[in-house]
Amino acid sequence: MKTAILFSGGKDSVYSAYLAKKQGHKLTCLISIFSDNKHSYMFHTPSISKTKKQSKAMEIPLLIKKTKGEKELELKDLEKIIKKAIKKYQIEGIVTGAIRSVYQASRIQKICDKLNIKCINPLWQKPEYLYMKELIKNKFKTIIIGIAAYPLDQKWLGKKINQKTLSELVDLNEKYKIHIAGEGGEFETFVLDCPLFKKPLIVKSYKDYTTGENSWTREIKVKKK
Repeated sequence: MKTAILFSGGKDSVYSAYLAKKQGHKLTCLISIFSDNKHSYMFHTPSISKTKKQSKAMEIPLLIKKTKGEKELELKDLEKIIKKAIKKYQIEGIVTGAIRSVYQASRIQKICDKLNIKCINPLWQKPEYLYMKELIKNKFKTIIIGIAAYPLDQKWLGKKINQKTLSELVDLNEKYKIHIAGEGGEFETFVLDCPLFKKPLIVKSYKDYTTGENSWTREIKVKKK
């Protein structure tokens, strides 16, 4: 099936694309929503513009749609860009990185039903620890670029998602209920390399800034290795 990937550049959307390909689907294009609202109800925002670099590294075309990020209204912008993907690439399905967010999954499903295409959710209800272990096992080079929960702090920015980091997250889950996959928005990620990439990316520079108490974001600049 020809599919478009709802693509943020973070681990969930990239790993979902990887699983969809393993399931036999064709990754026809990527779709990224650039939201003006940093606290969008639907879309990942840190370093979203860097999906352009990931698209080139994966050699998969990217469609971009800007939105003001207003609750519910942003879904109209999503529907518009999906319609464009249907027309331009004849896609038959949308792949999402939804894990447990009924809010996101239900709204994307509604759009797919309306447009008569499939909604594919490879990570839906997958046990988080198993997912994170698979991510590491399958050689995803993933870094943390945003945090928004105590006791995470600026030192977490730039950390690689590896076994050591996963063990730390398990401990924090036991003590502070930090979701080990960041599903509650505790942290945001960016994928620099994985089996879908023809060439890896590297961080050439970055700037950290705080957006509130226990809230930090790393804006990165990347290039091909």
